Amino acid sequence: MPPKSKARVKSAYTCTECGYEAVKWVGRCPECQTWGTIEERGATTKGVHFQATASKPSTKARPITEATGTDAQHLPVGIGEFDRVLGGGIVPGAAILLSGEPGVGKSTLLIEVASRVAATGAKVLYISAEESVNQVRMRASRTGALQPTLYLANETDLGTVLGHIDEVEPALLILDSVQTVSSSEVDALAGQPSQVRTVASTMVRVAKERDLPTILVGHVTKDGNVAGPRLLEHLVDVVAHIEGDRQTALRLVRTLKNRFGPTDEVGCFEMEGDGMNEVPDPSALFISERDNPAIGSCVTMSLEGRRALPVEIQALVVPTTAPNPRRVVNGVDGNRVAMILAVLERRTSVPLAKLDVFVSTSGGVRVTEPAADLAIAMAITSAHRERPIKAKAVVFGEVSLVGEIRGVTSERHRVAEAARLGFTEPIGPSAGTVREAQGLALLPKDLRGK
Repeated sequence: MPPKSKARVKSAYTCTECGYEAVKWVGRCPECQTWGTIEERGATTKGVHFQATASKPSTKARPITEATGTDAQHLPVGIGEFDRVLGGGIVPGAAILLSGEPGVGKSTLLIEVASRVAATGAKVLYISAEESVNQVRMRASRTGALQPTLYLANETDLGTVLGHIDEVEPALLILDSVQTVSSSEVDALAGQPSQVRTVASTMVRVAKERDLPTILVGHVTKDGNVAGPRLLEHLVDVVAHIEGDRQTALRLVRTLKNRFGPTDEVGCFEMEGDGMNEVPDPSALFISERDNPAIGSCVTMSLEGRRALPVEIQALVVPTTAPNPRRVVNGVDGNRVAMILAVLERRTSVPLAKLDVFVSTSGGVRVTEPAADLAIAMAITSAHRERPIKAKAVVFGEVSLVGEIRGVTSERHRVAEAARLGFTEPIGPSAGTVREAQGLALLPKDLRGK
């Protein structure tokens, strides 16, 4: 009888983003569609079948109707905008990932959160793997965040971090940051996908076992995504991101994932010398004085989570001698503006092909929803024809490629907030009874009749 052939051993390739395994190298991961993330990881044996053995569960499965279904108890931090983003406060045992660009104010905000919790008498452990204890202390002194129950430690080893948790027994843990902490049991440098997975999974496990709310600070790549494997965002309960321009003091904290509350909620802060100060009513930050109408300026109501915010769209149209006219945007989507310019050129006969067009938002806010299409179109048209839009007018509506003006979501909420801010002439599409009930000025359903 001929001997059995041995199983072939082939090199295994693993995606550093999602963990997908392939038998050969490919340039693009078939699972997460990311380029350049397939790396060789040891060897795997082809043809060998592994069979998992069954084990007796510690608790029996029960019908869903017998579950209590009690909601998670939110513990308010004391910072209204931060509690708003989290859905009412921090939930015991929750793992929160806070990301943002360098210098946007992540550490400044978290030292304020730690101070508010420590002011109640609870112990807070702040692990800083990037700054020394003296540096964190200087920031806390500048922002008035010194509390006797706020403990600081500078550690980069995961085992030592767990030792600090056992010693202090905190009610809140802050780890700054997850990409700079490493485990001695993993043969990789800090920040590598294997290290980030190990550190994050360990901290999430500790948070669940001890009902210890944990906030992890995450670095971002040049594209604005959280650095490390995509698994990091799946492990945690809440993913929040700080947005802001270094030239402005406005900071927006936005939730991208929240298992205990609404997603895409926004909290507004203002970076000042004494720290991050919350802005409960940020409407005045996004619009300038509008006593007199200005050419090329139009106000729209942007919906950020459950909050309607006024945003001033500014446009400038100037002649150019260059063969390729420039299209410069700031705070809006460039592709969306290009589409609106094409619709204006084709459907309304506004000649823009040989003109430089500049579109920007005031206050450093970024608008991505289609509800701002009509305001962008009216601002560009106002700048081209040198005719101002009424100072008390607020505009919202989606512009389609065929020139139609379509309705947007939450129109009643947008109009009510505009009325509270003194905008007496809202302008939008003509379909729907909500607009008639709110006194909304009616527009034709397409731009071709304008």
